[in-house]
Amino acid sequence: MYSKITLFLAGLSLLAFLFMSTLIFMNGEKILISVSFSHNVLYLLILIDRDQTLRLEKTPRGEQEMSMITDRIALTKALLSKPQILKAKPSVNRFLLQYLRKFRAVKVGNNLILHSHLPPVNSKAYTRFIKEHLLSKIAGPSHAQIAVTNACPQNCEYCYNKDRKGKVIDTETIKTVIRDLKELGVFWLGFTGGEPLLQKDIVKITESVGDDCAVKLFTTGCTLTEQLARDLKNAGLFSVSVSLDHWKAEEHDKVRNYPGAFQTALKAIEVFKDIGGVHVGVSAVLSKDMIEKNQVEEFLDFLIGLEVHEAWLSECKPSIAEFWTDDLVITEQERLNLVELQDRYNKEGRITVNYLAHFEGKEHFGCNAGHKMVYVDPFGEVSPCVFIPLTFGNVRDTSVRTIVKEMRKFFPSEDTCFINKNYGIIQKYFKGNAPLGVSESVKVVEEACFGPRSRFFTLHYRR
Repeated sequence: MYSKITLFLAGLSLLAFLFMSTLIFMNGEKILISVSFSHNVLYLLILIDRDQTLRLEKTPRGEQEMSMITDRIALTKALLSKPQILKAKPSVNRFLLQYLRKFRAVKVGNNLILHSHLPPVNSKAYTRFIKEHLLSKIAGPSHAQIAVTNACPQNCEYCYNKDRKGKVIDTETIKTVIRDLKELGVFWLGFTGGEPLLQKDIVKITESVGDDCAVKLFTTGCTLTEQLARDLKNAGLFSVSVSLDHWKAEEHDKVRNYPGAFQTALKAIEVFKDIGGVHVGVSAVLSKDMIEKNQVEEFLDFLIGLEVHEAWLSECKPSIAEFWTDDLVITEQERLNLVELQDRYNKEGRITVNYLAHFEGKEHFGCNAGHKMVYVDPFGEVSPCVFIPLTFGNVRDTSVRTIVKEMRKFFPSEDTCFINKNYGIIQKYFKGNAPLGVSESVKVVEEACFGPRSRFFTLHYRR
């Protein structure tokens, strides 16, 4: 264990190197700072290329570069404010810092955000990630999504909740679930639905989470008002993703079976942008057709024009019967193409691209469904993730703590998406209703194919 004095001196050394790097930067050099302390090594990577040096003239390009450098320095300071990260293994620190370098830190209000799948780097939630998961290696989940209602005016053809039915859990049950999930280790919560804005207590639910757990909202924008947006921000919402699947209004409205869905989404984006202080993104489900026709770049360029912070991307998943065919499941090469696309756009810095299979790819954190990720549906059923129509218990009958601990026994962290490769087994046991019952769910995972650990968890658990 390191003493407080040791960690303080290490942090002081890093700050000195940061000051030196600023001076070197003024000469337009590429710098790599390597700090060694005791037997642990922290690589602080600050790469600034000659073609990204600060232009003194007031040009849009120069201002963008100045903003990027300012945000990068802010990110470095935020990381230095958490010297306990030095206790992690050198290989883990190198991995994390190499991963962080793939994103531009963006200052939104008081939050410093890399992407919305992680809490703000300068938040209490991020500190919990370091202390509880990175250092203490607790067994519990880090991320969870809760469907706070099943009500929704739209009828998306790919909706993963389409076949789920039952009695909707009430507000007090949701609050209890949140408290229990946090006790298990959850530091990131996503509120979804249905349309979560139709939950009359959505502000109270958001407020109940507290400031040591990041809260993200997924919404179609339906029923949003400026006052509601402000109330959610004041309740602790750090990020919102508004559903938008295409740059053409008719295509978006068609896939959502809702005339006006496109304009509703654009209006919601503007409302959240106007109130300020909330990280605003678009949540897009990429169709197989869009991917095969190489139209994702055209879509991203459209989103850049909207001036949103982030594009949260996922492909259509084989979560429901209509998508249980190999022709509609993304290939590994298509996934890698989207990973490369994300890295390229993020390097340009005009928008943060946050593709789910980039974060959950084998080269990064892998699929953590049922292991580090949990989904509680509108009716209280506990599933490994939003895309997997299995249940391991209902929160009305058993505490979510007990259910998650039992579910975790069946789900090791692995390198590839569970539903993409195991939907055929679910199809075998499917009787028309989702999720499958507990006994059928157990049969599915006993027959399922699990791969090796991802790069991060290989390093993390290596002795």
